[in-house]
Amino acid sequence: MIRVTENLRKIRDLLHKNALEHGRDPESVQLVAVSKKQPLSAVLEAAAAGQRDFGENLVQEGLEKIRAAGRDDLIWHFIGHLQSNKTRPVAGHFDWVHTIDREKTARRLNEQRPDDKPPLNVCIQVNVDDEASKAGVRPEEAVELAAYVARLDRLRLRGFMCIPEPKADSAAQRESFRAMRALLDEARGRALDVDTLSMGMSDDFAAAIAEGATHVRIGTAVFGPRR
Repeated sequence: MIRVTENLRKIRDLLHKNALEHGRDPESVQLVAVSKKQPLSAVLEAAAAGQRDFGENLVQEGLEKIRAAGRDDLIWHFIGHLQSNKTRPVAGHFDWVHTIDREKTARRLNEQRPDDKPPLNVCIQVNVDDEASKAGVRPEEAVELAAYVARLDRLRLRGFMCIPEPKADSAAQRESFRAMRALLDEARGRALDVDTLSMGMSDDFAAAIAEGATHVRIGTAVFGPRR
């Protein structure tokens, strides 16, 4: 517990520092602790240290943790690729989905979101660097998909998400994140109610914060190596 608590303290301090350096309110940057392949005990340790937002990449693993944790105060983010045949359990148990990249997925999540739950928070995943190996819509298609999602009443469009190509240079990292910020501005220009840029991980969160990230997704630096 001490290890996770200390890791969280260090990460929060870094996020706070980077936000201030770029003239941002530190409260505008939310840490999503990526708990993929981590035991439930590690999640509960992080929760005891005040962490509330957790990211899972795999549907079944995430469902098992949500059920076993049995806590209504935790916020669960699905951040992995979502197959159409797995939308029902995600719609029923998660609070956020960051990886919508097609109308079919959005439509199924909307149809399968239980009536007794609030609208599901969703982001459009953008393949910002046009990598053949990665999911996500092309940047020029992102706002159109966002406009479609905004019309679905059981979903709440929040913004955009990306996993850029790894770059060692901070300036190159910022270029990709700047393109994401431009998409958010374009969506707002079309009267879409968006407020979220889910971008930045352990190696590039500083560049992401500089360009407006609202949610950074960090795993190993919080929990240590995956089990």
